[in-house]
Amino acid sequence: MPKETTPRRRDSAASRERLLSAAGELFADRGFDRTSAREAVERAGVDPTMIARYFGGKAQLFIAVLRTEADIPADLLDPDRLTALLDRMDRHGPGPVIQAGIRPYGDAEAQAAARAELQHRLVAPLRERLAREGDEQADLRAELLVAAFTGVILSRRSGAFEHLSGATADELLPLLRDLLGAGEQRAHEG
Repeated sequence: MPKETTPRRRDSAASRERLLSAAGELFADRGFDRTSAREAVERAGVDPTMIARYFGGKAQLFIAVLRTEADIPADLLDPDRLTALLDRMDRHGPGPVIQAGIRPYGDAEAQAAARAELQHRLVAPLRERLAREGDEQADLRAELLVAAFTGVILSRRSGAFEHLSGATADELLPLLRDLLGAGEQRAHEG
């Protein structure tokens, strides 16, 4: 009697998904360099050979995690997108894309992928908006606003600033909108 392959495929798909999920949690919590492939397979409960089989290596696993996050590009000046991003960061912490904005990874391929995602998800939507509004420094201003947002998110998580760390999202959002919106206002004045 021939063996059915469908259950095995489902198991393979489930193993791959568990590995992506476990690695995503570890990369978000510890970053690329401080996460080992062994920890990811242990957390996922899969065989250590699965990283090579499904992804090729740790850097490719990291890139696959970045792609599965698939955030909608975020115009930080859009109040709804800013609210959604802040909520996500409060629930899950700053992921590998945000972390790439402040800390280089030891693997050039992983760093390039994270930076490309940072540009795609956060910088490009702002650059496009600012350019449409006639800002002659749209590239620089977009990067500056993303850097400010990144700094607020990372500082909030670090606990270094008591009031920032203790603020609720409802308290923080209007202030963050003012901070980021100040860049938009200056663009119109220039």
